[in-house]
Amino acid sequence: MSPTSAPGIAQPLARYAAWRRAGDFIFLSGIIAVDPAASRIVRGYADIPEEAATLIGRTGEFSSDIKEGPILAQSWYVLDRIRQTVEAAGGQMSDVFKLVQYFKHLDHFPQYSRVRRLFFPGEPPASTVVEVSGMLPTPDILIEVEATAYLPLR
Repeated sequence: MSPTSAPGIAQPLARYAAWRRAGDFIFLSGIIAVDPAASRIVRGYADIPEEAATLIGRTGEFSSDIKEGPILAQSWYVLDRIRQTVEAAGGQMSDVFKLVQYFKHLDHFPQYSRVRRLFFPGEPPASTVVEVSGMLPTPDILIEVEATAYLPLR
């Protein structure tokens, strides 16, 4: 099995690489909250592991969870796929030094930022945030994140 097809890493929706190495750098394609193998879009807490939903703030109150659940669950899923992909390449999240985050609604940034702190508890990566009018494959996609990591060849 090639490292670009290892279970758990971000899988592209079309014909492009999930990640590529260029010298000492790992470049990840933009990752959205979709599992193409299962044909499933993350739409809320029910689509991520129970422990993750609890960790990121599921309250059990329908009115709160239905409002914040989609962006929090998608944020967790995307960052977890980045983690798994970087680990498959031989690194760890602290090797990620740059993120580009695309939001359908910029007002989702505070919720995403809370989740991002769980994945980057130390020094945060350099960051660019952009609002876009829409993302593929459906209007249910709220966020896409691309990452760059420094992983010197050993």
